[in-house]
Amino acid sequence: MTAVVLPGRDGSLREHRLSPPRTWETGPFESRVAFAAAHVVADPFGGNVPGAPAVLDWDATLAYRVRLWEHGFGVAEAMDTAQRGMGLDWDTALELIRRSASIATGRLAAGVGTDHDTADPLTAYREQLAAVVEAGAQPILMCSRKLAAQARGPEDYQKVYGALLEEVDRPVVLHWLGTAFDPALEGYWGSSDVPTATGHFLDLIKAYPDKVDGVKVSLLDASHEVGLRRALPAGVRCYTGDDFNYPELIAGDAEGHSDALLGIFDAIAPAASTALRALDAGDRARYDEVLEPTVALSRHIFGAPTYHYKTGVVFLAWLGGFQDAFGMVGGLQSARDVVHLGEALRLADLAGLLPDPDLAARRWGRLMDVLT
Repeated sequence: MTAVVLPGRDGSLREHRLSPPRTWETGPFESRVAFAAAHVVADPFGGNVPGAPAVLDWDATLAYRVRLWEHGFGVAEAMDTAQRGMGLDWDTALELIRRSASIATGRLAAGVGTDHDTADPLTAYREQLAAVVEAGAQPILMCSRKLAAQARGPEDYQKVYGALLEEVDRPVVLHWLGTAFDPALEGYWGSSDVPTATGHFLDLIKAYPDKVDGVKVSLLDASHEVGLRRALPAGVRCYTGDDFNYPELIAGDAEGHSDALLGIFDAIAPAASTALRALDAGDRARYDEVLEPTVALSRHIFGAPTYHYKTGVVFLAWLGGFQDAFGMVGGLQSARDVVHLGEALRLADLAGLLPDPDLAARRWGRLMDVLT
């Protein structure tokens, strides 16, 4: 068995023996709709330093999306997992959406925001929405830092989103990202009190039920999500964005379940696909057995500061051989330290998510040589 050396916070080193690679039973699934929010692969020679425009390795970036489609997932493109708002500028995001749309073999949804040079949030949303629709992707109306900064109450959100929903010609996904993921979104939907904000959110959805395919909620609060999904109009899906509690929310209860739009599915795609196929077959025990070890990994990757979870996602893609370099847009590979990354390696191994343990060990050894 291949062994790696993992560092501790006290400076100690301990050996961990990697498990043999696991064979997953992956492929299409039917009982749930599940999107994986996909990361981007930075060009290691592209000058991806803090503040610089994003330069991507297009071949590796698109190949990763093909992999997700092969596992049965829809791809949620140009979302926060792809460093939207943290280095991935709108021009590059739009090129990414168009390139993904040109090769899509499964569902493709794409983020619509206000992160380009327009002072008015509604105008910015309209411009990006038109571009996403033209590309042929399903729109995801992402939360807007610009709108959060300008809005003075729920009526400002209702005005902007209402106009967009009136104008769009197809159902969209509404996106609610909590402050753990983006502190600039404090008070979204018109209140810092979550129950009050939820009421405003539901008012909007109930006014346009035919224009809302579903809602993507990332508040990391399972009980809140269950209450919200029970209050949604018939036919409006709840796509869990809860990377802490996804197994129970997707499995659901007698009153319903959540579908999924998750960043962690980028990193655990083979296991998640296997589990969802088990759910199709009514095998809840198998579903739980496969997903249970991924929860510790996800909670670690999404640990505070949660918005730096992207570093762990890219790290695991590098260990798995899906990209040649451990680098990120904006230089954010430095956002997590070697102890955090070592624990991510250990937990990924325990979940059976290292497709080539020998490769992972070699790459980890090189990183340890540099960082310790």
